[in-house]
This record gives sequence, structure tokens and C-alpha cells, in this order.
Amino acid sequence: MHKMNKREFLAGGLSAAAAGTILPGASFAQEFPSQDIRLVCAFPPGSGSDVVVRYFAEKMRPIVKRNIIVENKPGAGGNLAMAYVIKNKPDGHTIYLHTGSSMSANMHLYKNPPVDAGKEFQVAATINRQAFMMVVDPSSKFKTVQEITAYLKEKGDKASYATSATSGTVMGELYKAISGVKAVEVPYRMAQDSLNDLSSGRIDYAMHDPQFTSAMLKAGKLRVLGIASKQRMKFLPELPTMDESGVKGMDLNGWFAAFVPIATPKPIVQRLNDIFKEMLTSDETVKFLNQFGGDPWITTVDEGQAYLLQDIQNWGEYIRIAKIEPRG
Repeated sequence: MHKMNKREFLAGGLSAAAAGTILPGASFAQEFPSQDIRLVCAFPPGSGSDVVVRYFAEKMRPIVKRNIIVENKPGAGGNLAMAYVIKNKPDGHTIYLHTGSSMSANMHLYKNPPVDAGKEFQVAATINRQAFMMVVDPSSKFKTVQEITAYLKEKGDKASYATSATSGTVMGELYKAISGVKAVEVPYRMAQDSLNDLSSGRIDYAMHDPQFTSAMLKAGKLRVLGIASKQRMKFLPELPTMDESGVKGMDLNGWFAAFVPIATPKPIVQRLNDIFKEMLTSDETVKFLNQFGGDPWITTVDEGQAYLLQDIQNWGEYIRIAKIEPRG
């Protein structure tokens, strides 16, 4: 039998130690998923977010060969769903599909958010990016942001605009802060409730979400003047950004992602990233996300997490500019 010298002994020991650190992680990924997967949605069945979550549940099922269960946990702007996910075992089998921008905003919209998103959640995969839009009635004389901005400055505080969501409120305040416009915000319960007032001229413009706006744009019921993201959307490349339309510095992105508790083993997080990448590169998924006013957005795990942390900081500034008081 070969007699092992000291160098060989040490090399063997180091190899075994390395294997001990690598093999358990590799086995995590190989065994995942070992049970049914639950996708958690922060809104009720039939909502826009629910439709998105159920779409990915159907697409994930044949890839992982497990049942995918959608659990709806509505309430408190997503805070209830966040708290629910964090209480579950961090093994990748409970995944929160939600808008990262809403999660980031909640860190500042509530005085005592139940979960610190930046410290307790890990972005497993980004899904899409979408932007709120500045719109007018299709019969409006205004064709560009520059044209309506000049008009609104003359009209002063007699000008008004519609919103129906926090992101619309923030976009409206950012627009005013950057452009010097003094228009008054008129909140509506739902975006479609503002259409008659836009048509009659009672409201000058609106800041609405991409899902609603995209549908109304196709139906010929709205005209988009500018979008809040700094880059144009791939699925509607003809729409100019607010930044290139003279509202310099506006870059307000909405984004959807898959989140897991921060303690989830890295190999499992990477496996989830690969699974979502496979779904997002299909033509069917691209078409589906375009219908909801967004472009597919694929990042690495580290890029997604870095974006979440930066977005949390950004929303602190947005909320400050919008002068929104945190809720209790």
C-alpha cells in the first residue's frame, strides 16, 4: 500500500474540507424542490397581481414537476403578505411574487413596517419593469410633455390632474417639483373613474399605471405624453420618457420580482433565478408581460438584491418630495 507523505495528507485534508463546504450546498440545489411550492400574492383573487402570479404558477409547474399553490394574503399594502412569508421556513418553497417598488415604498409609507425588506428579503429573480405614465384625453390639443407643461405653468394652481395610486401621486409631485408646475392633485378610487373628467376637460392630465394605460391606449381612450422610467419601454418604443421630454432626472420604475427570506440557502436562490430566467425568455411570457405594460427584466441574484437596496433608498426620497405622511 502507498505510504502517504505529509504534503499528500495535507492536500487530502484540504480537499475534504472544501468538499464539505461545497457538497451540502450542491445537494440543496439538487434536491430542490422537495415539496410543493407556494407562490404568495399580496392581492385578492382576480386582481392584476393575482393574474401575474397565477401565470407563473402554471409555467413553473412543468419545470419543477411539483404542485404550485397560489396563496392570496391581501391587506396593508402587502405588509401582511411580507410578514407571512418571513414566518415560513427559508427553504425556497414559499416565494413572494410582488412589486419591488411597492415593497420599497412601504419602508417609508408606514411608521413601523412589520418587516425590514432590505434586511429580511432576498431577490431570487426579477421579473419585469414597468413605468407609470402621464396621459391626456385623446382629443386633447397637447401632443407632448413640453406643450402641456408650458400650458400648465400659465394656468398655475387652477390646473389639476388625476391619480389613483401612490406611484401616481409620487410621479405627479416629482413632475411638479422638477418642472415648476403648480397643478392640484385629484385622487380617484380607480383609474377608470377619471376618464369622464379627462374627456370633459375638468381634469387636465393624469398619472396612471401602465396596465390600465396600455389597455386604454389600445382602445383609443387615452394618449400617453411620457413615461416615468429613464429608458423607453421595449414593447412601446414610440413612447418618450419624461426625462427626454424636459423633466430631467425623473426615473420612477415599477418592477415585479420573486422574493424569499434572506436566510434561504444561496444554491436554492440561484436555482430559483434559473427557473424564472427559463420562463422569462419564452415568447409567450414576453407577450404576456407586454400586455401588462412592462418588459421582461432578467438580472443575476446579486444585481436584483442591489437594485432592491437602492430602490428602498430612492423611495425614501420620493416620499419626502411627495410630502406623504407615513401611516401609523
